[in-house]
Amino acid sequence: MGAVAGAPDVVLRFLQLGVFLALGAAAVMSPAAQCSRVRHYHFLIKKVNVTRLCRQKSILTVNGQFPGPTIRARTGDVVVVNVHNHGDKNITIHWHGVDQPRNPWSDGPEYVTQCPIQPGAAFAYRVILSQEEGTLWWHAHTGFDRATVHGAIVILPKHGDTFPFQTKPPVEEMPPIILGELWRDDDATQLLEDAVRTGRDVKPSDANTINGEPGGLFPCSNPGTFRVRVERGKTYLLRVINAGLSNDMFFAVAGHRLTVVATDARYTKPFATDHLMVASGQTVDALLHANRTAGGGGYYYMAARTFSSDTNIDFNNSTATAIVEYADATASGRLAPAPVFPATLPAVDDTAAAAAYTARLRSLASKAHPVDVPAHADERMFMTMAVNLIACAPNENCTGPHGDHLAATLNNVSFQNPSAVDILRAYYYGGSGHGVYDADFPDRPPSFFNFTDPGIPASGLVGPFTERGTRVKVLEHGAAVEVVFQDTAVLGTESHPMHLHGYSFYVVGRGLGNFDEGRDPAGYNLVDPPLENTVAVPKGGWAAIRFRATNPGVWFMHCHFDRHVVWGMDTVFIVKDGKAPEAKMMRPPPNMPKC
Repeated sequence: MGAVAGAPDVVLRFLQLGVFLALGAAAVMSPAAQCSRVRHYHFLIKKVNVTRLCRQKSILTVNGQFPGPTIRARTGDVVVVNVHNHGDKNITIHWHGVDQPRNPWSDGPEYVTQCPIQPGAAFAYRVILSQEEGTLWWHAHTGFDRATVHGAIVILPKHGDTFPFQTKPPVEEMPPIILGELWRDDDATQLLEDAVRTGRDVKPSDANTINGEPGGLFPCSNPGTFRVRVERGKTYLLRVINAGLSNDMFFAVAGHRLTVVATDARYTKPFATDHLMVASGQTVDALLHANRTAGGGGYYYMAARTFSSDTNIDFNNSTATAIVEYADATASGRLAPAPVFPATLPAVDDTAAAAAYTARLRSLASKAHPVDVPAHADERMFMTMAVNLIACAPNENCTGPHGDHLAATLNNVSFQNPSAVDILRAYYYGGSGHGVYDADFPDRPPSFFNFTDPGIPASGLVGPFTERGTRVKVLEHGAAVEVVFQDTAVLGTESHPMHLHGYSFYVVGRGLGNFDEGRDPAGYNLVDPPLENTVAVPKGGWAAIRFRATNPGVWFMHCHFDRHVVWGMDTVFIVKDGKAPEAKMMRPPPNMPKC
């Protein structure tokens, strides 16, 4: 595709503009469009000093806040975010879960859809909110910077609409609850550089956090513990986001069951639960009913604990806490009673609890929220996920397993970002990629074996080595796509949160062991599967997704554990333009950052 073919039809756009001016805005705009608006935010990237875990350190932030500012808008709005980089390194921002129809230019992953914003430079992102409604989030998409550069996106219903789960009296809003990770002494950038240079694993974080604070179970943390006040008898909407770099997390509130009503900004059939399992990158909307009887102190911990599907590797085994305080709680003198800890919070390795939670997720599937699950797939991809090795070069000093370099793959391809130009620009202006990428990402792995047998690596039948490459998959516009993600035991099985930019997809099936192409599709849920942008593929198992490739552009797909991203568990979907003008990718803005 060249520059002309990739752009909207200018003549047709001119004619449409003439009709618009002749008839007047009210005559051609739908009522929903008339209610939408453009909202403006300003993000200043800068370093500030913070004190956590008894240590002061300098961290990268937006507007000096950690977590960063919350973006609030309504479905159908456009949000323009002017990002000014006053930091000391390159940066980009990704709007996680926003489909960005026809607008990959503002999606954000470095060297995939843009060159990064260099220190001293600025870029205005145009964030188009179309069908999303609920909670999403934004974060840096450069290296490990999202450890501290992240914040919530709250998308309210259109004016005049209400939540499908509305209660009487109406639900009250709590501040967003952002789960994260904290390194006490280490800088995120240095951690990444060390891991890339040496080929070894990344040092685990020292603590989990809730809204940037580890909570009262850690030293020097009580003064900054996040607290929220509730009034007895009211119902509150919790917006929970897992911004952690390397952990899925369990979340619970002591003394209270939660009612899940949405995930990844898509409504679900409500269900009550004692805990949430929020994979890295996912969001959950849940109702908390402040119905605890008087007495008992009135103080309750909300807690976030690591869920590690593989306890054979180093991980952060910690629990972050915040405090829910009833407005009529009584304290003896100036001392409040110790908060109650949630007894229902699962253990760190409770894979059964995680599986039971995700199995309950279902789309709302109502007349107001219809589902459009492809009944058949035009494109089928079977995608194995593995942590692999790359042989250490003679001039390298590798300290990974067996003295080699850790890598990660999809279908035994370890993705490598280009560095001179981003993939989107190469595609839009060149068509063939000009050597920037190869459009030959495989639909299937190079060999089939018992993927989840832990004895396979030791047997020598399957080697752990792979090679790097920038290989992408090209999809025809409108194609119904099925991807089956299969975990493998090449260097150990592990759950993987797989995230696709530019799309939400239906999770039509999942299971343990090896996917059986002749048996498992018969059990797919094509009636009310959950609509997500990040799917937690179970350890030693598989997950199947379906979506329609109707959003033209260049879209990154990757594991949301950042160490796996930099090792190469990624690829790119290039979706071609459709025939109609409204099915073609938008033109690039004039101020795209340069490499």
